[in-house]
Amino acid sequence: MRLPVLAGIDGSAGAAAAADWAAREALLRGVALRLCHALPQFPGAEVPGAEVPGPALERLRALGTQVVQRAVDDLTERHPGLAVDGRVAGEAPADALLDAARDAGLLVVGARGAGGFEGLAVGSVALRTAAAAPCPVVLVPDRPGTFAERAPAVRGTGQVVLGFDAHRPAGEAAGFAFPAAEARAARLRVVQAWALPAESVSSRTLVVTEEDRATWEDQEVLGLSDALRPWREKYPGVTVATDLMLLHPAEALVNASRAADLLVVGRRTGARTSEGRLGPVTHAVLHHARCPVAVVPHSA
Repeated sequence: MRLPVLAGIDGSAGAAAAADWAAREALLRGVALRLCHALPQFPGAEVPGAEVPGPALERLRALGTQVVQRAVDDLTERHPGLAVDGRVAGEAPADALLDAARDAGLLVVGARGAGGFEGLAVGSVALRTAAAAPCPVVLVPDRPGTFAERAPAVRGTGQVVLGFDAHRPAGEAAGFAFPAAEARAARLRVVQAWALPAESVSSRTLVVTEEDRATWEDQEVLGLSDALRPWREKYPGVTVATDLMLLHPAEALVNASRAADLLVVGRRTGARTSEGRLGPVTHAVLHHARCPVAVVPHSA
């Protein structure tokens, strides 16, 4: 059975943009779309023994049901052929989404929901789900000058960007980016940031020669080509361009996101990785990227 795409909704504009992105992704994958709305949490409700008044809880459930039904009706009308259903969850938003994500192939959330404030790039729910979900998570931005104001790319004209490191290749991230590009008939741009080796800087060597730099860059190019070869062979129909940048990884990826329809990065998991934590590069990318960002968990 093919797992559905899951989207979190809360009635906000950011969640609506995320749900629409999720609907188009579900159609591309040929799967159903599942919506999840979590009830707002009362201040102090997390205190042991605290109880939400029954009438207030019933009112919240009724409003949540309306939010879900409106979203289902709207998405069904705008995306014919898409199977959509939804549910109202009683847990806190992040907990509800993480629980539902166990049975999903992809979780899609707005970078900032109803609980955010003006100027906030990424909310706490988005950060927590991106850091802890068992499946890939796509964060859809909703701020001026970004994807939210652009029309979806026409099939065959888009670009998917993959953040990659040939020295520690994450097969899961590549395994997400290549089929994503294939499904969209989009160009795949693989971005690898690199730095001059430590031995290039010393008290005796103040200048890096062009010859040395070219040699080191050639080595990076060969390593990247070798690491991508299995994926190129598996997806021969995907047009791949590689881009080596002598920049900090976060800066390289944020720059690349300006011309992308989707940016794919990895998130390490495993015994050596702090649970529920994002690496500094992924964290920076989520706050500054100019397009939707897919965070794909992979073993460290």
